[in-house]
Amino acid sequence: MSTKTTFKRIALVAVAALGLGVLSVAPSQATVSNLSVTVTNGTAGVNGAATDSTTGALIAVSALLDSGKGDTVTVSFVADGTTTDPATSVVAPRLVITETTTSVNSNIDNTLVQAGGAASYSATESVTSGNVYSISSTGTSSTYVGAKFRLFLESVSSTSRVAGTYNYSIIVKQYSAGVAAPVTTTYPAVITITAPTSASKVASAAYSTLGDPSNLTSVATASTTNTAAATLALQLKNASDNAAARESVTATISGPGTIGDGTVNGKSVVLKYNSDSGLTLNVYADGTAGTSTITVTTPSVTFPTKSITFFAKSPKTITASVNNPVLNVGTNGSAVVATAVDANGIAWTGSLYIKAVAAADALIGGSATDPVGCTWTASVSAHVCPITTLAIGTASFVVVDETLDTDGTYAAADSAATSNTVSVTVSGGTPTTVKLAFDKSSYAPYEKAIITVTPLDAAGKTMGTKTITNLFATGGITSNQAFASGSDTLTAVTLTTSADSSATAPRTAGAYTYVVYMPAQGSVKITATGGTGLAAAGRVEVSASADVVNTAVDAATDAANEATDAANAATDAALAAADAADAATAAA
Repeated sequence: MSTKTTFKRIALVAVAALGLGVLSVAPSQATVSNLSVTVTNGTAGVNGAATDSTTGALIAVSALLDSGKGDTVTVSFVADGTTTDPATSVVAPRLVITETTTSVNSNIDNTLVQAGGAASYSATESVTSGNVYSISSTGTSSTYVGAKFRLFLESVSSTSRVAGTYNYSIIVKQYSAGVAAPVTTTYPAVITITAPTSASKVASAAYSTLGDPSNLTSVATASTTNTAAATLALQLKNASDNAAARESVTATISGPGTIGDGTVNGKSVVLKYNSDSGLTLNVYADGTAGTSTITVTTPSVTFPTKSITFFAKSPKTITASVNNPVLNVGTNGSAVVATAVDANGIAWTGSLYIKAVAAADALIGGSATDPVGCTWTASVSAHVCPITTLAIGTASFVVVDETLDTDGTYAAADSAATSNTVSVTVSGGTPTTVKLAFDKSSYAPYEKAIITVTPLDAAGKTMGTKTITNLFATGGITSNQAFASGSDTLTAVTLTTSADSSATAPRTAGAYTYVVYMPAQGSVKITATGGTGLAAAGRVEVSASADVVNTAVDAATDAANEATDAANAATDAALAAADAADAATAAA
C-alpha cells in the first residue's frame, strides 16, 4: 500500500470514541504503571492481493502516567529471528498508528524531548523496524494514555509477496521519570500470508502429467554431442488445474541410458522445476542395448513408469513380407513390410532400405543401385517400404540396413543384414468382373461375419488398390434376410479396394470388406449386380450364401420330427393290427 493513505493523516491527538477516561486518583510516585499490551495477529495475501493496515497485526497499548514528569511508553518492532526476515527485498514491514484510545491527553510523537530520561518521537505516517513511536501525556494530572497500532507487510513489488509465516517481536519500553534504564517487555506478533488455492505450489496427481517418450526405441550408440535419444514432457499442476505448482523432480532410469535436463544428467537425478511451461526430461543412450524403465516422482506425485528400448547399432536379421501382393503402376507407399532384430532379439528400429534384386527387377520396380528408405511404423511394429513401379510384371526385392555412401552409391558389403527375397506383381488390368464371398459357410446366431467384395481383371486376377465408380448397380448389395444391429450398410455402389491385408481391421488387399452380424437362423443369401464400372460382361448378378445354425431351434425341430415319426409309426401299427383282426374275422 502507499504510505500516503488518508487514515495515516489523522490528527494523532483526536479524541477516540473508546476512551478509558481520566483517573481521579494520581499515583503516589512518578512511574509508569498499569501497562496493558494486547496483540492480535494479522493476515495478508500473496502478490497482488490486498494488504494494508487493515490486514496487519493489531497492537493495543495503554498505561497510567504521572503528569508533567516525563513518563513515556515507546512502541517499536523487530523480526524475532525464528524465521528469515524478508526485509525490503520481498516485503517491507511497517508499523502505523491508527488511533488513540483515551478521550484526552494521549500524545504520540517522534520529536526527541528529554524529560526525566524519557525519549519520545512525534508521529509519522509509518515507521520501519527499529524505529519508535512514543506515547506520553499532555494532561496536568496523572492519567491513562493509550494508542492502537497496525504492523503490516507492504510489497516491494506487485509480485514479490510470497506465502508464509512472518514473525516479529513488539518491543514496549516504559520510561519513568528519573529512572535511567527503561523497563522493556516484548510481545510476539505474527502475520500469515496465505496463498489462494489457485496459487498453490503443491502438485496434484489429478492434473499433473508425464508424456510418453518421444521415441520408444533408439540406437544404443552413445551420443558424443549430448543429443537426446528421446524426451518426455513433464507438466506439474496444482489442485486448481493451475500451472503454479513447484516441486522438486526425481527422475530415475533403470537399465541402459541416463536421464536429466541436459545440464544435470545421470541414472537418478533431482531436478528443479520452476516454470509454468513445464520441464523436458532428456533420455540419453550410453552404448548399452536393452529396455529401460523410467520413474519420475515429486514429493506429491508418483507418475506411471515409462519405458524405452535401446537396440544395437546394426540388426542381426531382417525379415521381409509382401504387404501389397498386387501393385499399380506408379507409387505404392506400403508395398513391403520388414521386421528387424538385433543380436539380443530386440526390435531394431533404425534405418532400413528396399532395393530391387537385379536389373530386370529394377525395370519393373525401381533401381537396383539406389535403395529407397523405409519408415518405422509403431502401429504395425515394422518398417513399411514403398515401391514405385514402372511397368507391368513381377519383380523381386530385398531390404537392407545400410544407407547410401557419401558418393551416392550403394555397396552391399556395407550392410550388416539383408532380408529374404520377396516378389510383387504389378497389374495394369481394368475391373472386369466382381465376386462376393462370406468368410465362413456357416455361423452361429448373431455371429460377426465378413463379406468380401473382390473386383477382378480380365484374367481373373486381383488388382492393386482402386476406386471403382459404379462397381455395383443401384442398390448395392441386398440380402434375403435382415442382418442384426451394428451391421455395415451394404447399399454403396462406388468402392475403394484396400492396398494391403489385415486380419484385425479386417481388410484384404485388392478387395473391399463389410462387417455384418448374422440373423437368428436360416440360410442367408446376398445378391448384387455389376455396374457400369465393370466391363459389359461383368454387369450380371453375383451372389454368396451362408447358413446360420441355431442348435436349440434345430434340436427342437428334430425332436418334433422324431415325435411325428413315432406317432406315424404307431398309427401304422394300429392300422396293421386292425387289418389283421378284420382278416381273422373274415376267416372265421
